[in-house]
Amino acid sequence: MKFRRRAGNVAREEVFLNLTSMIDVIFVLLLFFVVTTTFIRPSQMKVELPEAVSGTPPEASEQKPLEVAISADGTFSLNGQVLVKSDLATLMTALQKESEGNNNLPLTISADGKATHQAVVTAMDAAGKLGFSQLRITTVEPQASP
Repeated sequence: MKFRRRAGNVAREEVFLNLTSMIDVIFVLLLFFVVTTTFIRPSQMKVELPEAVSGTPPEASEQKPLEVAISADGTFSLNGQVLVKSDLATLMTALQKESEGNNNLPLTISADGKATHQAVVTAMDAAGKLGFSQLRITTVEPQASP
């Protein structure tokens, strides 16, 4: 069967689909997935940290040195005084009080070999937030095998 079109001025409606709201939803979803995605996967490898074979001793200075010592259980001490709490705020307060606001003093971090990396990073973070620029980390030379 063949249908005839009517002759005359019959206006055809154009079909228009508004995609603006759909594009907005897609961008919101994309932003959500980007924000919630983890890009760094922790490594499951065991790493044996090397000993320092060589190094240079620190230069002698007339300034009062600050030494942060970290024990194997993560306890902080500053110039021989054990801190009450082992957190960032307490360490920052103690460093600020001991240095009397002078962040040009040399700061040495001495960490036990079995101390966690988090404790060492906390000490470095406290020094960085207070503006210390002369930061040293002490190491031990390996003993010669007989």
